Amino acid sequence: MQVTLSQISLLFYLLSCSSIEARYTPDWASLDSRPLPEWYDEVKFGIFVHWGVFSVPAYGSEWFWWNWKGALELEYVLYMIKNYPPGFTYADFAPGFHAQFFDPEEWADIFEASGAKYVVLTSKHHEGFTNWGSPNSWNWNSVDNGPHRDLVADLGAAIRRRSLHYGLYSTLYEWFNPLYLSDKQSGFKTQQFVENKVMPELYNLVNRYKPDLIWSDGDWEAPDTYWNSTGFLAWLYNDSPVKDVVVTNDRWGVGCSCKHGGYYNCADKFTPEQLPNHKWEKCQSVDVRSWGYRRNMKLYDLMDLPTIIKDLVYVVALGGNYLLNVGPTAEGMIAPVFEERLRGIGAWLKVNGDAIYATKPWRVQTENATVPVWYTSKHSTVYAIFTSNPMQNTFMLLAPQTSYSTVVTLLGNPEPLKWAPLQTSGLIVLLPDLPFSPAKAWTLKLERVA
Repeated sequence: MQVTLSQISLLFYLLSCSSIEARYTPDWASLDSRPLPEWYDEVKFGIFVHWGVFSVPAYGSEWFWWNWKGALELEYVLYMIKNYPPGFTYADFAPGFHAQFFDPEEWADIFEASGAKYVVLTSKHHEGFTNWGSPNSWNWNSVDNGPHRDLVADLGAAIRRRSLHYGLYSTLYEWFNPLYLSDKQSGFKTQQFVENKVMPELYNLVNRYKPDLIWSDGDWEAPDTYWNSTGFLAWLYNDSPVKDVVVTNDRWGVGCSCKHGGYYNCADKFTPEQLPNHKWEKCQSVDVRSWGYRRNMKLYDLMDLPTIIKDLVYVVALGGNYLLNVGPTAEGMIAPVFEERLRGIGAWLKVNGDAIYATKPWRVQTENATVPVWYTSKHSTVYAIFTSNPMQNTFMLLAPQTSYSTVVTLLGNPEPLKWAPLQTSGLIVLLPDLPFSPAKAWTLKLERVA
């Protein structure tokens, strides 16, 4: 059969239409239809790193500049009067951001030892200082000032050498940027800040560092139409060098949180009471009072290991990811107390990781059995994680439906445990002596249960 030129033209037209239809358009209905890349749901646990000029005063929180000059909080004003000379500005802190002891390989070793599968670094916080040589932030970046090195690149290379996923936090707004304040004064009818700062930096970050995750923040004062969020995300999903793997959160403008974007953060330390119907993440800091390092940190402000593990288990049982934050010092050190927590998590995950990584929420997420239990699942295997010692030899679970082929083991102990079914559903397990666990958490693995 002879094919005419008009038929060939029609074929190319139909193919081009199909290609166009497969692309994401810059509107939420289209963008929200994009499937979340599978890697993100499988990894479950990541490390958040808040690091910047705020690590130099290292007092109060990473919102130091705003608390001092924006909110005019007396505590911060008096701190500056007492410790710094008259006329000292926030910009004067930047040369003290030396990062002279920053060893990205050492950081990556600690993060890998924690059992985390992804790391998210603050490329820019609300102070506007960028941890790479942004061409749109002359002398207010880590290459022209402070460390005089590309922190985003250095850490990213070390992270990826360990086959961990690398994400970048980037704030949309900046507290005191004149362009932003001008747009804000106009009621966000102008977009000088977005066109000359926000979007050029986001495109630069993606093209230069190819992050697996974009953790957006600082969106809450203006709508997504001001930020041009949907236009950026359409490019990110269609044409960027990470279009097939990149994951995004939901902070893209007023009203977007918990509604639009990739996975949902909803709010800092988001803690749902029941299983959400959308993939979500809880970000939590080891120092419960600050995301950045602070010299006035107290031991009682820190989450201990059992609390962290309990939080991790709860989040994963409800289908979320757990992003745990540490704040390094201005010198580039991860405080030993933070390292101790991270290595403790890793030690627990070496034994119990099967109950965390690549799992799905089970039909029952939790029950109060012998002690409170959280469930996760993987195919026909169910994991029952308990975060307190039952202090007895028998352990009763009410939710699982067993069969003659059900096998019960304690993770870390290969020998099958003796068990017996209850009258309606559930089972009672004969526990061995539980091994010592600094995390105070253990896992029963139930194979071939309904």
